[in-house]
Amino acid sequence: QVQLVESGGGLVQAGGSLRLSCAASGRTFSTYYMGWFRQAPGKEREFVAAISRSGPSTYYGDYVKDRFTISRDNAKNTVYLQMNSLKPEDTAVYYCAAKPAGLGYVAPSSYNYWGQGTQVTVSS
Repeated sequence: QVQLVESGGGLVQAGGSLRLSCAASGRTFSTYYMGWFRQAPGKEREFVAAISRSGPSTYYGDYVKDRFTISRDNAKNTVYLQMNSLKPEDTAVYYCAAKPAGLGYVAPSSYNYWGQGTQVTVSS
């Protein structure tokens, strides 16, 4: 089983930046696709970004494209989410997740392993 631990969340004013980290352990990190999702109270968990095992290829939800950047360091077993130009609507708990190679990357059900989440709050 892969264990994931997020960090880096916090409170920031609109227009500010945060860098989230997700440290992985338990299995070979480099064999997994990694994703970031977010969930606000009363809403479904939403796809934010994903990154392939190598290459790398990256994918983004439309609402964060050109503002967020996902990256990974396989040697450090860590995936990152650089969040710039934050907006109040970005406020949510952010989760990292891992999935093996296969179909799909935007659906939460595609991912086998999840972290506990880190709160991001953007004030206006």
